[in-house]
Amino acid sequence: MRALANIQLLLLALANISLIEASSKAQSVTCGSVVKLLNVDYRTRLHSHDVKYGTGSGQQSVTGVENSDDVNSHWVIKGKTNIVCDRGTVVKCGDTIRLQHLETKKNLHSHFFNSPLSGNQEVSAYGDETGEGDTGDHWEVICYGEEWLRDLKVQLRHVDTRKFLGASGRSFGRPISGQMEIVGLNSGGTGSEWQSVEGIFIHPTEFIQQNIHTEL
Repeated sequence: MRALANIQLLLLALANISLIEASSKAQSVTCGSVVKLLNVDYRTRLHSHDVKYGTGSGQQSVTGVENSDDVNSHWVIKGKTNIVCDRGTVVKCGDTIRLQHLETKKNLHSHFFNSPLSGNQEVSAYGDETGEGDTGDHWEVICYGEEWLRDLKVQLRHVDTRKFLGASGRSFGRPISGQMEIVGLNSGGTGSEWQSVEGIFIHPTEFIQQNIHTEL
């Protein structure tokens, strides 16, 4: 009887370990997820809207807002241009992704124009209605460990120019009064760390398959 009890305890322990691992895997950020990105230092969310820059590229502006329920702060995680990133695929550290603005369908983009307030590198939203743009839409995920987890800080480095997505700490006046300037920074210092907060997260494919196997 004691041996049977010990076996039951062992099986229970193994089951708990599996549940913990599955729960941890469910915290992975995946392709197809719709996320809001919070700048860790300035507590502002990555935002865009159909307002063009008056200088530089003249493309759709990208800013930061404090309002957590703003509908224009949703971004869809996608693969590189012309590369399909299947829904539920875990985004690993070092992967290259695109961030498509949910409302306007344009991609988070950067290039060698100066930003309007601080003179850093301009960050804009670019592409056509299908979401297609160019290599200026590519961002490398910089994080510690194997994959991007929701509660961990990450950096996004622009592939073409090697600048880090960041906030300058400066705010615009009219017509986007109070919104913070988003820029490409030379180094990964203050203002360059982001965290995924609110959103619709797609569970990783292997997590779903594991649950189906467990239920069967």
